[in-house]
Amino acid sequence: MEEPVLGDVAAQRERLAEGLRAYGASFTELGRRFAARLGVHSTDAFALLEIASAAESGVPLSPALLSRRISLSSGAMTALLNRLEQAGYVTRTRGHTDRRIVTLHSSAQVKELAEEFFAPVNERQDTILAQYPPELLHQLETVLAQLCSTLDAQLAPRQEDI
Repeated sequence: MEEPVLGDVAAQRERLAEGLRAYGASFTELGRRFAARLGVHSTDAFALLEIASAAESGVPLSPALLSRRISLSSGAMTALLNRLEQAGYVTRTRGHTDRRIVTLHSSAQVKELAEEFFAPVNERQDTILAQYPPELLHQLETVLAQLCSTLDAQLAPRQEDI
């Protein structure tokens, strides 16, 4: 009797995965168009979005953490940050207590451009989300976080890889 339940769960997982892949593809295309608007590489635009997101959540973002988030080597990250700094999109600041710690900040110009660019899609998504009860959305947040943790666990370096 358990097999049909597991089969249903596997089918549901596949449908959810397909929906997430489609959302990810659309998000990637939106990021590519944002990059074109700024006149930067798409990787640079995704870095800017990560920096802005970290600032919004109040979590300091270092170059090392950013390089892990967008999967760049330290050399490639340095080149990316140099480009963004020269364009006036990013600043690097040193910590007050530990001067070795560098924190990344996006410029006011980037924040304005991002808000202007993403406002229409954010408004449409807010309209859709407003149709659902907060409890359901909270459950969805929990499910997404748990699904992400399974991927993160798979992607974590194994002892034999180190």
